[in-house]
Amino acid sequence: MNMNLGSLKLLFFFLFISFSSPLFSQYIESKKAEIKILDKITTKVITLEINVNESINLDSLIIKIFACYKNPPEDIPENFVLLKIYDKILNSEDQAIYQGWMISSSPSTTPLEHPIYDLWLVECK
Repeated sequence: MNMNLGSLKLLFFFLFISFSSPLFSQYIESKKAEIKILDKITTKVITLEINVNESINLDSLIIKIFACYKNPPEDIPENFVLLKIYDKILNSEDQAIYQGWMISSSPSTTPLEHPIYDLWLVECK
């Protein structure tokens, strides 16, 4: 009797856990990424809006945006951008100085390491 009652409780526990877990929300795909760039020499901050699948030239930097996603409104605000950054001065070849995902809430997690520029994602629009 105890063995049967214990297994029944275990079954109800697993059913409760499997049906009570929240459904995962889908990220919202955006058309533009808003990025801020700090010029460390002049201390000027430049705000850029770059369309997805396009690139922009800023002084010696070439910034290409491949994807931009954000959380749905009911979740905690978070933005993600997939980008590639080239520097014409540091690399004479076609090599990227940064490639990967940037997250708006924690720019220090995936920073751009550059002697002149600091770059971070503000939001996806």
